[in-house]
Amino acid sequence: MPEGRDALLYGFHAIGLDGQDCSLADFAGQVLLVVNTASLCGFTGQYAGLETLYRRYHSRGFSVLAFPCNQFGNQEPGDGDSIAQTCYSRFGVTFPVFARIEVKGGNAHPLFRHLTGSLPGWFGAPVRWNFTKFLVDAHGRPLRRYAPRTAPERIGPAIEGALSLRQG
Repeated sequence: MPEGRDALLYGFHAIGLDGQDCSLADFAGQVLLVVNTASLCGFTGQYAGLETLYRRYHSRGFSVLAFPCNQFGNQEPGDGDSIAQTCYSRFGVTFPVFARIEVKGGNAHPLFRHLTGSLPGWFGAPVRWNFTKFLVDAHGRPLRRYAPRTAPERIGPAIEGALSLRQG
């Protein structure tokens, strides 16, 4: 697979919370916000903001893809059922949520190796905490990385811009 910022996301696969393999090619043509999440994090309330973005822009070709991770403070210790309880029951999430993965280190999921390679953090840092967000254009190219503290609503204008390029 090609590397760097111009490489596409569509060659990657991930396992959904339902245990089924999902090809990211299923999201081809959509603007994506890829987020590593955790159910017990101080930023877990961002699920509500992510859902708001999803509902606002989904009909225009946008999706949020959530990837739970337990690498930061043991804040996603549960199984798929407990993750689903947080996402679906507590926050009413309707966007895709995947099975727990690692987002940094030697066992990092290839998707996150690609995203952090394309959009490294400060001084080349890997993902440093839960709710790091990656905006991906409709062609599958990583556009921008957002820190965990960045509230989802602050990303709305960038999503609008990426969607306008998609439709243009």
